[in-house]
Amino acid sequence: MDLKDLFGRVKTIPNTELNKDNWFEKQPVKKIKIGTIEFYLNQPSSTFWVYFLGIIVTLAGVKFLQIQGKEISRYWWGISLILWGVGAVIAGTSYQAFGYELKCARKEVCQWTSWWEVIYLIFQQVSMNAMTVAIAYSCTTGVFREVLIWYSIILSVLYTVVTFVGAFIPKKSLITFEFMMLASLPSFILFCVLNVVRYFQFGYTMDLVLIGSWVLIYASWWGYDKYYKAGITEKLWAKGKWFSENDVLHVILIVWGFYVLFLMPEYIRDYTYFLK
Repeated sequence: MDLKDLFGRVKTIPNTELNKDNWFEKQPVKKIKIGTIEFYLNQPSSTFWVYFLGIIVTLAGVKFLQIQGKEISRYWWGISLILWGVGAVIAGTSYQAFGYELKCARKEVCQWTSWWEVIYLIFQQVSMNAMTVAIAYSCTTGVFREVLIWYSIILSVLYTVVTFVGAFIPKKSLITFEFMMLASLPSFILFCVLNVVRYFQFGYTMDLVLIGSWVLIYASWWGYDKYYKAGITEKLWAKGKWFSENDVLHVILIVWGFYVLFLMPEYIRDYTYFLK
């Protein structure tokens, strides 16, 4: 088997919306020249937002690791947030910053995705699964905890395999942002239900803080969806202003990132802490 051909198949999925004739009309692109190097920076403002998000969330992950102490849940929050933050930078490199250079420049037909985006999807999903492990250590015990941990491990492996298969075949539906969100949805619903039930049952501040985190994450997804369906990106761009549905998602997640960085770490504890 020719590995170059295998890994190159994902590049054969054509972009049905963007091509060399309309790429510069559909979104802002700025030509950058540094010495003898020239390249096109795609969506400059969107690049700023997604990279800033990546930095903030990565710093939050590092903070969790720094103050871990004896709390296993803080360790897994740290791993989750670092994967999320690094994944955001990887995503921004292809979806935004170097989208044209990676997917259209020097090509006869612009491609729909790249390996940067495939790797991002895996990072994001594994991040959610690491978060599930963190919640398992904070909010559950016994068999329920073991089930959540094994669920996270199995889902990480299965999703990674399915995503690679989707890239190798290639099959577009298996390597979409929407499919990744669908795979994450059961964990997110569990987080919401578990922390709401625990808060009304025990009144722990940790659960209330976690509920705030889930509200912000949901708000980012809700804002993205409503903004996209309303076609506001195109309406603004027709007036020469750029603020996309991805920007809505990233700006709200930046608020979440600051929330996680400055508020959450001190409140996150293992389940055993509350038994003292």
